[in-house]
Amino acid sequence: MSIENNLKFILFLLILLFIHMSIKDKPKYIIKKKIVYKKVIREKKIITIPGKRKVLDVLFVNGYNPNIFSHPYRYRVLHQIEQINTSYLKSTDIFYLDLNPLMVRNFRVIIFYRVPLTKEVEEAITLAKKLNKIVLFDIDDLVIDKNYTNLNTYVKNLSKSEKSLYDNGVILMGKTLKLCEGAITTTEVLARELKKYVPEVFINRNVASEEMWELSDKVLENKTKLNKTNETIIGYFSGSISHNPDFQMIVPYLIKILREFKNAKLLIVGELDLHYSFKNLSSQIIRKNFTDWKELPELIGSVDINIAPIEDTIFNEAKSENKWVEAALVKVPTIASNIGAFKETIIDGKTGLLCTKPEEWYNALKILITHKYLRETIASNAYEACKVKYNALLTGSRLVNYINSISSKHIGFLLPSMEISGGVYVILTHASLLQDSGWDVDLFAPFVEENYIEFKGHKFNVISLINSEIDSQYDVLVATFYSTLAFVLSYTKVKRKLYLVQGYETDFYTYGSYLRKEAEKTYSIHYGVQYITISKWCETWLREKYKQKPKYAPNGINFNSYPKHKRKLNKEKIRILIEGDSLSPKKNIDESFKIVEKLDKKKFEIWYMSYNGRPKDWYRVDKFLSKIPYEKVQSVYNQTDILIKSSYLESFSYPPLEMMATGGFCIIVPNDGNVEYLRNEENCLFYKLGDIDSAVKSIKRLISDEKLQDHLYKNGLLTAKERDWKNFEINILSLYE
Repeated sequence: MSIENNLKFILFLLILLFIHMSIKDKPKYIIKKKIVYKKVIREKKIITIPGKRKVLDVLFVNGYNPNIFSHPYRYRVLHQIEQINTSYLKSTDIFYLDLNPLMVRNFRVIIFYRVPLTKEVEEAITLAKKLNKIVLFDIDDLVIDKNYTNLNTYVKNLSKSEKSLYDNGVILMGKTLKLCEGAITTTEVLARELKKYVPEVFINRNVASEEMWELSDKVLENKTKLNKTNETIIGYFSGSISHNPDFQMIVPYLIKILREFKNAKLLIVGELDLHYSFKNLSSQIIRKNFTDWKELPELIGSVDINIAPIEDTIFNEAKSENKWVEAALVKVPTIASNIGAFKETIIDGKTGLLCTKPEEWYNALKILITHKYLRETIASNAYEACKVKYNALLTGSRLVNYINSISSKHIGFLLPSMEISGGVYVILTHASLLQDSGWDVDLFAPFVEENYIEFKGHKFNVISLINSEIDSQYDVLVATFYSTLAFVLSYTKVKRKLYLVQGYETDFYTYGSYLRKEAEKTYSIHYGVQYITISKWCETWLREKYKQKPKYAPNGINFNSYPKHKRKLNKEKIRILIEGDSLSPKKNIDESFKIVEKLDKKKFEIWYMSYNGRPKDWYRVDKFLSKIPYEKVQSVYNQTDILIKSSYLESFSYPPLEMMATGGFCIIVPNDGNVEYLRNEENCLFYKLGDIDSAVKSIKRLISDEKLQDHLYKNGLLTAKERDWKNFEINILSLYE
């Protein structure tokens, strides 16, 4: 059934595509002045997005150029993406200088890794928060405040100009951190310090990717085949020149070891200033340049002992245990300083050796050089310890669970289009209430030109089904018209599927129409979808005819936003409003104009408001109002005195309620969509469908009877006030919980 529905939905999209393509010179993407995020894109600017827009769960904004600083980028971006993608969550990344703030609307969680604050970054964070996206900062070093970096010996020794540049980067990184709602980091010390800047910190230790494990296992296979010499190689994998002070700390003890053990050699990989004391030991020193990470396992695997000295400062305490992990993967034992992450993770004497004082390095090196069995035992223990705890694939669930726990509830509304209509107004109102309650709201339509829309102070992300790859998790997906239900039924990454029924769409089409048959099918589904409605009439026929169990919440208006005044009908000109689509038989607009034809032209002025159809040639219209924006409709009702509404089929009729909210009067044909709140002789006057003379008499009676005017005015306002959206917020939110 889901495949069939999906194919039908694709057919529906193809039909719309044909219509879309027939409109010449229509730009692919247009950001209209009304809805543009002005800080990001100039008014009326046309933008083109190459390829399909991807709607995923997590976006990493990377502050390091991966072509220059590949090591931190791999560990804190690529490896965490790998962890996330082990689940049904999907993640990707972008370099921060390539960030367009609008990109954040496509993701539920945005993680800034070591990103300095820029105009674009600040705008992206502002927009993300507006849309209830979660914004986090990821960091693996205390480079977020000069109070920390000034403790680093290397930083202290920078030239004045170099330090000024470095400090500026640190300050800007700290500013980005403070704008975020939380942080992800690598160690307990880092977490403790970061909590001084953000309320919530999650520790996700650095782990090795599947590819790192694969490369390391190949090194282990080759190791068993090699005939090892009697040499003992001590490896120091520096990485960067900033580790000079760390290495200098143990220089005397390394020199002593190399002099005592002529079969010992020191391999130095990366940038490092070698102390002059090593001058007479050059035959025991091996130097290699910085190595590509894919070749690093083989290089580490070639040594017998890995050393990781670091100075005892809070800056160094915060560093991760990467050097121990990378050595453990190729079964090489590590001697490390007994601080920070090494202290937290290495079991001294079992998975590595820890040195608290500099002089302890001599004894640690000596014992591993002289005891091969101990080296192998420690190395094997470290390998087994890392096997489960430091594998990206096996540790992904913890990060995924955290992301799910902090993510806003995610909901998507499927619409056939974003064109103005009463049904779309209701959907946007529901979406606004959900957003105010903290939900992350997406609006879908087959063809949309906007990146997002604004509605009564709210911004909503708008996604084109035609031009998007949607692979994000949703708590709720809502079909809002029959043509959108197929997509909701076929989408798998969603917890709850809802169908918001606002009318009997079968009757929207003529007898024998294929679309009429397709609409009818959508009410008979008894699995996989919960029906919800805002109409008592819809609730009744869904329950009685189709045996559904729909959830109902009343429809409403923003009562206080309607200007109000008591109408005086003894004036020279009385203004009558007729509202509705002249092309829709059920709106019965012709009958309304037949009524006004019998009224005195000198005494009555006729306004006609329509979202679709235009006035017919014979209509008597003094002012035609076409496709009036939502925010201006209230003014139209306030400027008119009497509403004539002749519709005989509606699921819920807004115009009478809106007219009453301004203090105006209503002459109405009762139908299933308005008797929910209209009462004859109480808040309106009913007339029988087709009885034009009765409607004319009701108008004349209303004009001549001031007591009736007072009665209808007071009760009309009371009815409209009772229908304020604020009175139904709990009911509406319960539809989606």
